[in-house]
Amino acid sequence: MTGSWRACCMVAGMPLPAQPTTSAPLLQIDNIGFGHPGEPPLARGWSAAIGPGVTQLHGDTGSGKSTLLRVLAGAMPATGRLTLAGTAHDRDAAAYRQKLFYVDPATDAFEAVTGRACTASLGEGDAGFHAARWQALVESFNLGAHIDKPMYMLSTGSKRKVWLAAALASGRSLVLLDEPTGGLDGPSVRALWSALGDFAGDGGRAVVVASSEPITRVALAGTVALPLGG
Repeated sequence: MTGSWRACCMVAGMPLPAQPTTSAPLLQIDNIGFGHPGEPPLARGWSAAIGPGVTQLHGDTGSGKSTLLRVLAGAMPATGRLTLAGTAHDRDAAAYRQKLFYVDPATDAFEAVTGRACTASLGEGDAGFHAARWQALVESFNLGAHIDKPMYMLSTGSKRKVWLAAALASGRSLVLLDEPTGGLDGPSVRALWSALGDFAGDGGRAVVVASSEPITRVALAGTVALPLGG
C-alpha cells in the first residue's frame, strides 16, 4: 500500500496546493517498508520524493514520525531503496549517511564532551559547514556561556540547541529534525523558525521536520501526513 503524501504550503495554518516545481528531488524514497519487531508494519511499499526546502512530517504522538526519521537517516533497517543526492543507501551506506545530518534527541553519545567538541564531531567531513552561521546561531540560541561546558552539564533544551546550531549550519544535502522546538525557550523558538526560513528558499538542501503541531511560520515545500499505513 502506498502511504499518504501531499505537497502543500501553509497559509494561516491551512494547507493549500503548492505551485508546481521543476526542482529534482534530493531524497527519493522507493517502496520503503519498516516497523518494529513483533508489531504491525508502520509502512509497506511507501514511495515519495523529498525536494529542496522544508518538509514537515506531521502526525500525532505515536504515529511513527521519529521512526521514519531514523529510517531516512539509515539508522533503522527497512526494505526498499533510499537515494540521497544520487547515492543509494543499499549500495553505499557510509556515503549516504555522509550526505545527511541527524541526531537522535535521546542520545547520550556526547555527554562527556563539550558543546563545541560535539559540534566538531557532528561536522566532521562536512566541507560545506558554515562556521559564521554556526556562530550566529550560538548567539541567537544564547549558548555562548554554555558551548564550552560538558554536555552532561547542560539542560535538555540547551543540548537540543547545540544540535540545532550544528544542524542549521550544516552544508549536508539533508537535515532531519525531530520535534526541534521541544525544551526551547521563546527566543530560541523564534531563532529556529528564522533559521529554517533560510532553508525554504535554498534550492540545494532539504530539511525534514517531524512535528505533532502544524508548521505555519515557515513556507513548506511539502507535508508527509502520518501514519503512513502498513
